[in-house]
Amino acid sequence: MTSSQDDLLKLLALVFLMLGVATVIGKILSKKSSISNAAVINNLNARINAWWVMVVLMGIAFMGGKAGVIILFGVCSFAALREFVLLTQTKLEDSWALSVAFFVVLPVQYVFIWYEWYGLYSIFIPVYAFLLLPMVDSLIDWIRFCSQPRCFSTWSVMVGIYHDSTRF
Repeated sequence: MTSSQDDLLKLLALVFLMLGVATVIGKILSKKSSISNAAVINNLNARINAWWVMVVLMGIAFMGGKAGVIILFGVCSFAALREFVLLTQTKLEDSWALSVAFFVVLPVQYVFIWYEWYGLYSIFIPVYAFLLLPMVDSLIDWIRFCSQPRCFSTWSVMVGIYHDSTRF
């Protein structure tokens, strides 16, 4: 075993020990608590149980190596972005840009991490995604605008001119 694996096992053992002590304390408090403190103790025990789930998931991800950690953090990023979108007021018009963010930008970012392409990883979202997402929004608005009858004649003329110019 390497020293980093040994350090990881020591850290996990310490975390499991601390969570075990917290669980025991939570159980003792729930047995001895009065009705007025029951809500606080139940909240504490729920948080301790959530930490157990998080620590087990992190342990499984670490055992899965690089792929496990990248998958875990990718799922966490997806969930965090979803939560952000749910908490902000988004309109139906934003759905295309959000779909691109969820299903293109986020996976591409983790592909860069997988291939250790940290130069592009560090500038992909601040530069390229901030250019791509408004372009998607504008393109969708432009298509929606040009599908209306007032734009149809303009496109008909443009297509006709292009078609005529390609004959020669």
